[in-house]
Amino acid sequence: MLMQTRPDPSPSAHDRVYRGLRTRIMHGDIDPGQALTLRGIGKEYGVSMTPAREAVRRLVAEGALSLSSSGRVATPDLSNERIEELAALRSLIEVELASRALPRAHMALIDRLQVINGAIGEMVERQDAVGYIRTNLEFHRTLYLRAQAPAMLAMAETVWLQLGPTMRKLYARMRRREAPHFHRHIIAALKAGDEPGLRLAVRSDVTQGLKMLVT
Repeated sequence: MLMQTRPDPSPSAHDRVYRGLRTRIMHGDIDPGQALTLRGIGKEYGVSMTPAREAVRRLVAEGALSLSSSGRVATPDLSNERIEELAALRSLIEVELASRALPRAHMALIDRLQVINGAIGEMVERQDAVGYIRTNLEFHRTLYLRAQAPAMLAMAETVWLQLGPTMRKLYARMRRREAPHFHRHIIAALKAGDEPGLRLAVRSDVTQGLKMLVT
C-alpha cells in the first residue's frame, strides 16, 4: 500500500508542482533525457504522489516531458527533425509577435530590453547556463507582451518549454562570450521603426543557434 507522507489540503498543490517543474524545464535546469520519478518530485516539492502525478500528466500533454510505454518519465531528448520543426515554429510565431509589438515599442520598452540584455551579458560572464536561458527568454517575452496577442504568446511559450533542456545543451556547445548580437539588431530595429529589419533580426536570433545542434 502506498504511504502518503502528508495530506495535500490545498487544491493548488499540483499547480505549485506543475509551475515549479515547468519553470525548471523551460529554463534548461534539467538535462535532456533525464529521468524523473513521482516519488522524487513529491519529495522535492513536499507533496504526495497525487499532485506530483497530476503535474507530470500536464507536462506530458504540453510536450515538456515524455512518457514511455513502460511508464518512464523523462525530459525530451529531441531528434534533429524535432529541433528543426521547433526552430521553424519559433521563427513563424516570434517574428509575427515582434512585428505586432513594433507599433507599441515605446522608449521605456527599449530601455528595458537594453537592461535585460545587459543582464544576459552578466550571466554569460558567470557561465550561468540556466540564468542565461532565463534572461534570454525574459528579453523575448518582454518584447512580445507588447504585441497584445496572448494566444500567440502562449504558443511561443509552449515551444520554449519543449526546447528548454535542448537549449541547455546548445549553451554548452556555443561557449558564449557575450550576449547574442542579434539582440542588438532587434533593439536597433525597434528604435528605427524598421519592421523588415526587426523581422530579420528576430528570425536570425531564434534559429541560428539551434542550427548548430542539427548535424
